[in-house]
Order: sequence, then C-alpha cells, then structure tokens
Amino acid sequence: MAPQPSGNHRSYAYVGLAGETAPGRSVKSGLYRMVNGDGDWELSTNGLPQDPAVRAITVHPQKPEIVYAGTQEGPYRSTDHGDHWEKVSVPGPDLPVWSILYDPRNSNVMYAGYEACQIYRSEDGGDNWRQIPISVRFPEITLGPGANSAKRILMMSASTADPNELYAAIEVGGLIRTTDGGDHWENLSHGQYVNDDEVDMHGVLSSTLRPGAVFGIGRAGLFSSTDRGEHWSYITLGPMNPKGQTYCRCIRENPSDPRNIWIAAGANFQSERGVLFRSTDGGLTWEQSDMGVQPQSTLFAVAMDNNDPSHMWCAASGGEIWASQDSGDSWISHPLPEDASQVYSLACG
Repeated sequence: MAPQPSGNHRSYAYVGLAGETAPGRSVKSGLYRMVNGDGDWELSTNGLPQDPAVRAITVHPQKPEIVYAGTQEGPYRSTDHGDHWEKVSVPGPDLPVWSILYDPRNSNVMYAGYEACQIYRSEDGGDNWRQIPISVRFPEITLGPGANSAKRILMMSASTADPNELYAAIEVGGLIRTTDGGDHWENLSHGQYVNDDEVDMHGVLSSTLRPGAVFGIGRAGLFSSTDRGEHWSYITLGPMNPKGQTYCRCIRENPSDPRNIWIAAGANFQSERGVLFRSTDGGLTWEQSDMGVQPQSTLFAVAMDNNDPSHMWCAASGGEIWASQDSGDSWISHPLPEDASQVYSLACG
C-alpha cells in the first residue's frame, strides 16, 4: 500500500555539503536541517566528525526520526531527527560513504556504498554490517581499467520485484548488478559509451512500475534498459553542453506513484544552469519541468517525503534549495545560509 500523508507529520529536510575526495579539490562541510519547510536552516552536526563532508543522507521509510548520514569517516546515525548523531560500527577502515539505501521490501536491510567500490550490508536495521564482495573488472572506457581503488558507489537501487536484485552506479566505472543478493556481480557498462567520453555514472533506478526496466544516469546523460541492464538505449533529454549532453546527477521515483520520476541535472559538474526533468509515464517520455525560476547552478539532488510524497525538495550545488507541497507543480525557495555551497546530499522525511 502506498504511504499516506499524516495530518500531524512533522517533516524535516536535510542538506549535506561535501566535495570530491581527489587531491587538490575543495571540500565544503556541514549538515543543515529545516523543520516543516517554514523555518530557518540550522546546523545539525552534534556528534558528527569535525568538518563533516556529508555525501549521503537517508531517512528511514517508516520511522522518520531515524536518519543516516554518510561522512568522510563512515556512516553516522541519528534517532531524533538529527538532534544528535552517533558513529555506526562498520568493520574495516573509515572510508568516505557516498550512498545509503534501505531495501524497499524490508527496511531492516540496508546498504552503504563506499569509496573504493565497496558495499556493506546490514540485516538488522544498521546495528551490524558485513562487506559484500565485489570482484568485477571495469572496461578500458572507464578512467581506471581493471581496478576498483578510485571508484565510488554514488547510488544504489534495489528491485521491488526480486529481493536478490541490486544495482549500483559507479563514479567512474559504470553500472554493476547482482541477482543473488550480492554474492556475484556483473558489469553493465556496455552501451553507455557516448562521444568518446568515459563511462561516468552517477545514479541508477530500478523501476517499480515496470519490473525489468532500469535507468542509469551520468555525465553523458540518461540511459534506459528494459531487460535488467542487458541492453541500453540512450535517451536525449536536451543538449546542455558543447558535447550535446546533459549532466545528470540524481534520479528518484515518487514512492506513492512510480509513474512520476525526477532527474536533477545541469550543463556540467559545475555550471551556471540547473534543470529538473520529469517523466509522468514511468520513464517512457521526459520533459523539462518548469520550476518558475532558473537555478543558477547544476541541480545535484531531488527527494520526496515517504510519509507525504507530495512534499518534495530539490537542491542545486551552489546552495539553492526549493520545496514543493504539490508534487513538483510549484516550488518555494529556501536558500542555504551565505557561503554554504557544494551541496552533495539531500533527504526529507
């Protein structure tokens, strides 16, 4: 059953600042929070590491007081909407976390995607974790052929039709898939090579509406598969840069109506124009969404509230934030404080 809005639901929005982990790249820090979309942004860093670079934020789908944040020192958890944070005990070195996913069929099952192409799995709501072995080779059209060391798990998506089917988007490397719960992985990067560019993927979505349909987004744009990633088609969203491509950063499906899919995009990683693309038929057709305003930097994230999916947020890397109470038909600006930029993560609930 689709989640229903709650009359007394108190909604929170969370925005994380970060940056690239490559040497010489600038990194912003901080996690901001706003209550009910009608107050001021406040820092929510009590218990987080010093100068937290927050590249992932995820809210529990049924218990919104539980929030996870992926930092440069691994995942952290809050049980009070971000008032306090505690470090999550995960075996192994403290590497940057780039993505956190709740399994759509069972919220006790969680995945954390790390730098160095590592994925950890929890089966008890995040108390205990184990590393999932990933032993795939990446083709030479990626930046690091044959090695996992510099590859980041930017986004994961689990099939609602098959609990053993999981996809991960790798920056830089492509898409990988498991159909046995993570014991074995396959590289799906074929078919995502455009204009002599590297296969640099940023997001993946396994369709709830159409089992077997998968969408992958990246620096080159949007790709679509109807056979679980065996074959891919390139979908032109509208050229935004000299290569004739659109830089896509985030893809989300509305939890109450999977016909509605959103993509946060722009001209490049750092650009002076951001756009939202929307599909109302499960990804068969796409159009640019009229936000009533022109974002001045690349849109990096879009999120929906599981307890009230008509409540949405989107964020541009430069610190522009918008909220919608009507499923994206209209938007209200809630900019971050001055100098708060390099938005990498966004969640609400």
